[in-house]
Amino acid sequence: MSSVETSSSTMTLNFSLPHETLYNGAKVSQVIVPGAAGEYGITADHVPVVAQMKAGILQILHEGVSEPEKFFVSGGFSITHENSVTDISCPEAVKLDDIDSTAVSSAFEAAKSNFAGSEAGSVAQAEAQIDMEVNKAMGSALGMTLV
Repeated sequence: MSSVETSSSTMTLNFSLPHETLYNGAKVSQVIVPGAAGEYGITADHVPVVAQMKAGILQILHEGVSEPEKFFVSGGFSITHENSVTDISCPEAVKLDDIDSTAVSSAFEAAKSNFAGSEAGSVAQAEAQIDMEVNKAMGSALGMTLV
């Protein structure tokens, strides 16, 4: 690794969805990951780590910008390599500012109704539970409390 590849203050971010690449080789100062075992930050020269992500907010801090770019992610994986490169792979991600709180609330209520109307232990009930959990996490990211 040469000093041209990375500087001590930036890391390289690759952020991909199955249908789209959001960042490829982007130089950023930090990424805050909603890890399944807890939220954690990644900066240049971070130790290598592979982490499963839970539904939550992925934050990207760009150089010279005080507010992080925020994405709601439904899960996925974060792989940090020893050369200050981090790969984020998610089934779905949406900018937090693009989420409609009314749609989240409606989707949560529909999932809750589907869960209650499904046979215990059925695939339909499991799918409804997943829908409820993702919409609850999305609502939480927006400052809503869904019960």
